[in-house]
Amino acid sequence: MLLTRSLRTRLFVMIVVPLTALACVLGVWRYQVAQGTANEVFDRALLSVALAVSRDITVSGGDALSPTTRDLISEAAGGDIFYHATGPDGIYIAGYSYPPVQPGQADPAVGAPPRYAEARYRGNAVRVLQLTEQVSVDGLSGDATVTVWQRNSDRQALARDLARRAAGLIGALLLTLAAVVWFGVQWGLKPLTKLQDAISARSVDDLSTIKRRVPREARGIVDTLNRLFSQVCESIDAQQAFISEAAHQLRNPAAAVQSLAEAVRDAPEGAEQQRRVVELVAASRDAARVAEQLLSLERLRLSPRAVRLTRHDLNSVCREACESAAVPVLARDIGFELQLCDTALDVDVEPVLIEEALKNLIDNALTHGGDALTRISVSTRRESASATVTVEDDGVGLSPDDQARAFGRFSQLAPGAGSGLGLSIARSVAERHGGTLGINASPKGASLSLSLPVASHG
Repeated sequence: MLLTRSLRTRLFVMIVVPLTALACVLGVWRYQVAQGTANEVFDRALLSVALAVSRDITVSGGDALSPTTRDLISEAAGGDIFYHATGPDGIYIAGYSYPPVQPGQADPAVGAPPRYAEARYRGNAVRVLQLTEQVSVDGLSGDATVTVWQRNSDRQALARDLARRAAGLIGALLLTLAAVVWFGVQWGLKPLTKLQDAISARSVDDLSTIKRRVPREARGIVDTLNRLFSQVCESIDAQQAFISEAAHQLRNPAAAVQSLAEAVRDAPEGAEQQRRVVELVAASRDAARVAEQLLSLERLRLSPRAVRLTRHDLNSVCREACESAAVPVLARDIGFELQLCDTALDVDVEPVLIEEALKNLIDNALTHGGDALTRISVSTRRESASATVTVEDDGVGLSPDDQARAFGRFSQLAPGAGSGLGLSIARSVAERHGGTLGINASPKGASLSLSLPVASHG
């Protein structure tokens, strides 16, 4: 749910919620510490009252408390403090007649530390302190015990009041912090808002790089967008160039088909018309071949991830490709030879694409071999971690120096038949499979090798 909210809301929640939880924990801890400190202060107040009452008993002989002691009792922290004093032999001297009852406890001895205890007085829980000192009352010396006590509810009321004040202060601080974080995050995100405006201003006709200054954390986004814009521009340029080149290449076959169709229409019936029909069929086949090659090349360019690789023996793929390409080769009375490696050449490939690449290599030899062409041979072999298919002929020939022109789209070394796409498609197929296609040095004719990585076992 939080992932669908605005970035400012997410940052606000991620900052304020942990701080609020921490403030609650600190508040509880601070309340407990304050309560312990308050109890210590209250106990010291009880001790001060007990000492003051014991002193006044000695000074006044038990008749009255001094004004200072009375003020101390009435102004003690945490509410009213009650007292009860007994003289030698337990005679009542001053204070409230009945102190809190503590069953089973004797008065503390003279010189012993003051004794604190919890008790009940008239149905209320109280904190009690007892102190015994030696005094002299009306010429009679002995032990005097002073008992003072205070209602726990009075102490707790003061503690709650202090806690409310602390909670109010913490709440005010949290609200202030929340406001600062909310508007601070909004101010901090302004560069992203401006970046959004810059991106929104872009269109298909304007894919220029974004040069707006942004915080360091957003530079990766800007760099990625600029890289994407650059790739889109390159893709659009490549597509426009392809359309232009394709239209140029299809124009000649289409014109040839139209001319031959008109010639068939106007030819007299008989052998002449039949000859023109054969030429029309051949021209139509050539046009369809060019269109098919254009589609294959563009499919490889646009959808490289659509290639699904499965494990095959390259010998078997090569044999099937040669069987499909053998008919036009043998029809021209050209020798056609296939030599397969003795061992299996397992490769991860899309067999249809590999067959297409090999048929293009054979067709290239058949189309551009010239009148001197008498033989085409196909062989496979293992080279280190690669499986290689080599197509050789004894025709006009190709040099490794011609590689750039030979593998270019719609490129031909010399004017002639063909679309200029066969070798370009074969190289694209090899690259999509992580392989290579190269021209070998040959004393006569042309020699091209398509190498693919051998599949790893295990």
